Amino acid sequence: MKVILKEDLKNLGKCGDVKEVADGYGRNYLLPKNLVMEATAANMAKVEQEKKKYAAKVAKEKGEHEALAAKISALSITISRQVGEEDKMFGAVTAEDIATEIKAKGFEVDKRKVHLPEPIKTLGLHEVEIKLHHEVTAKVKVEVVKQ
Repeated sequence: MKVILKEDLKNLGKCGDVKEVADGYGRNYLLPKNLVMEATAANMAKVEQEKKKYAAKVAKEKGEHEALAAKISALSITISRQVGEEDKMFGAVTAEDIATEIKAKGFEVDKRKVHLPEPIKTLGLHEVEIKLHHEVTAKVKVEVVKQ
């Protein structure tokens, strides 16, 4: 039985793929759960049309994210922290701190999109990546200074 996947299925394929499955698997599991549709000529044309719409939507989103990345990359953020002897910081600068400062500058960025392998624990200038889209990243200059 040939079917068209309506969503990504782990062991079968991605949304929009045409797959050959066992009749019982398709009839008794996939179709009742509305995970697939039969691969008829009409359904194939419908899927191709939806793929084109989806590709246009993704291209538009990517363009918007690239414009936002250019604006965010121009930002320079200054975060002040208390320091002790020999300029050792109390605490650290986290992704949440950076996201909050970016938001204060007028750009909405989720803290989970701030790529910070580990919190910043030293004073000085640091470059932090912000992943806005799976293909678009922005780099922000973060300066950590004494309070």
